Amino acid sequence: MTMKKNLQLTLVANDPWLLPVEQEIEDRFARYQRNLVEIEKIWGTLVRFADAYDYYGIHYDRIKKGWIYREWAPKAKDLYLFGDFNDWQRDANPMLRNEYGVWELFLDEKTYKDRFVHKSLVKVLVHSDIGWQERIPAYIRRVVKDETTHNYTGQVWLPPQKFNWEGDKPATGRTKPMLIYECHPGMAQEKQGIGTYAEFAEYIIPYIKNSGYNTIQLMAVAEHPYYASFGYHVSNFFAVSSRFGTPEDLKYLVKKAHDQGLAVIMDIVHSHTVKNINEGLNLFDGSDDQYFHAGERGNHPYWDSKCFDYGKSEVQRFLLSNVKFWMKEFHFDGFRFDGVTSMLYFDHGSRDNWDLDGYFKTGVEWDAITYLQLANKLIHTIHPHAITVAEEVSGMPGLCRPVKEGGIGFDYRLGMAIPDYWIKLLKEKKDEEWDIHEMWYIMNNRRPDVKTIAYCESHDQALVGDQTIAFRLMQSEIYFHMTKDDQNIAIDRGIALHKMIRLITIALGGQAYLNFMGNEFGHPDWIDFPREGNNWSYHYARRQWSLMEDPRLKYKYLAAFDREMLKVMKEYHVLETGFGTELNMDDTNKTIIFERNKLIFIFNFHTNQSIPDYEFRILEPGDYRIILNSDNHEFGGHDRIDEKSVFISRFDELKKIHTITIYNTNRSALVLKKN
Repeated sequence: MTMKKNLQLTLVANDPWLLPVEQEIEDRFARYQRNLVEIEKIWGTLVRFADAYDYYGIHYDRIKKGWIYREWAPKAKDLYLFGDFNDWQRDANPMLRNEYGVWELFLDEKTYKDRFVHKSLVKVLVHSDIGWQERIPAYIRRVVKDETTHNYTGQVWLPPQKFNWEGDKPATGRTKPMLIYECHPGMAQEKQGIGTYAEFAEYIIPYIKNSGYNTIQLMAVAEHPYYASFGYHVSNFFAVSSRFGTPEDLKYLVKKAHDQGLAVIMDIVHSHTVKNINEGLNLFDGSDDQYFHAGERGNHPYWDSKCFDYGKSEVQRFLLSNVKFWMKEFHFDGFRFDGVTSMLYFDHGSRDNWDLDGYFKTGVEWDAITYLQLANKLIHTIHPHAITVAEEVSGMPGLCRPVKEGGIGFDYRLGMAIPDYWIKLLKEKKDEEWDIHEMWYIMNNRRPDVKTIAYCESHDQALVGDQTIAFRLMQSEIYFHMTKDDQNIAIDRGIALHKMIRLITIALGGQAYLNFMGNEFGHPDWIDFPREGNNWSYHYARRQWSLMEDPRLKYKYLAAFDREMLKVMKEYHVLETGFGTELNMDDTNKTIIFERNKLIFIFNFHTNQSIPDYEFRILEPGDYRIILNSDNHEFGGHDRIDEKSVFISRFDELKKIHTITIYNTNRSALVLKKN
């Protein structure tokens, strides 16, 4: 099925650079259409196709008066459900196989009423070509860990009362611009231990709201056996991680966030899964190609994990059902898809150079692209205002364009080059060597038709082995010289640049903004999860909110600036416009000045050069006043600028431009607004 040339897709029509691969883009769209037509022919709609979570797994049948358990295991020889309901007799309850490789068991309520109950522990015994194995049901809703044996077991989760969603209103559509607070629930508390969903809802959600963010990006939601994986090695895709509480606790968190007008998007991992046999999907029916590619293609060479076969109908159904499950059962407002680059290419994106052949001809995982198109179609069908974000670094054309235009359908992509730039700059260049032209290029290096989430650091930069921006700037001085009256050159520099880096990133880098929890106030420590190397300590797997709340410490200055920065971005709709317009690039004085949505942003990155009567051009004549000043003492600055000043434009007859004059202070940023 090939598109006719006279039906040229909008993606190509709007971008002449793509004309050499027009046929490949049309073929990409045709593959999606073929797949969707096949699904609709059998299932009626894509939404019904994604109902697998209501078919597989364990459910109570009100008509038959009992529990039905179903499992897809086409190459298995025998399956048995066992658990505390049958005194762990492994072969007492055999399952029956149908012609499609689906196994089924019915437990009559009369027989099992007092034995097969909410919170019963279960496993499935699988007999296959590789022997007998005790496994966890693939669609299980809850998995718990035995703290003595450290083994995981499935748990029947059929609470007698459904969660009360009454009055819940999704927050998407009210979160423009999107200001994302990236969170890990387990380490969101100050205590040395694992935080819970309930604690997060009680203590962290109000803080996020008061800080000015409007979207929570929640990590580590699906069950994962290794805590330090940050939730990126998922084992049980339909199970809420029991480390942080029950499914009802997570629902309470989402509803609490919605009550505050906050959207909640889930960090979903469909790019790979754990190799673990005891907990995960690997070799479930005894074959290596049930959910994954066979042989080495099914092994991720860099992540020690398994790669899904996105071309298989049952795998598509499993993953699409997972998307629908989180939206319908937990009211998530959307998803940040992890590892999209790894999904798109056979080499998982491990290359230095990208060209049209690399995007469309050589080594492209077409099935993964089709799956992502279907996922975006499904998500936006269920909830038209849902948010989808791609963690994608290759720059795949059409990533954030609608599927009907020939795109892949995401709403946003992460601007991953920006944090890489800041880390490289801070690691390798002295302040005097900073290139403002390179900075301008990096902040603006995005396609105009691709909505980008700007960020200067995320959880990736906060992990042990790396450093946050605050720590890179201030190093060990941050532990000893952050008291309010302590004068320290390293701390002064760090606080000044921390604010400037954040402001220029949000002001130039995209249409949305992301921050990892605690980084807004310069959290001093990296994240190190409990492990043998640190004697299983939780000391670094937490957030020390008390540092920001202590009036004697300087962390409060960075938090205050972050709040005011977000307030300006929202009040003046800065992120809802296109690119900034360059007004002045002064390499000698390390000064960048630009306009975005009628606000003027002034950055002086010079180490010591402050210039009185500094003149630059403006687009509109008039009187201008300061609405944000990073040098304000409330933000840890030195109060070198009179914020009551009014800057009156003048017309330069010789240059035929309008200009204003300011005191251009070093290591500071100003935002001006026309009266």
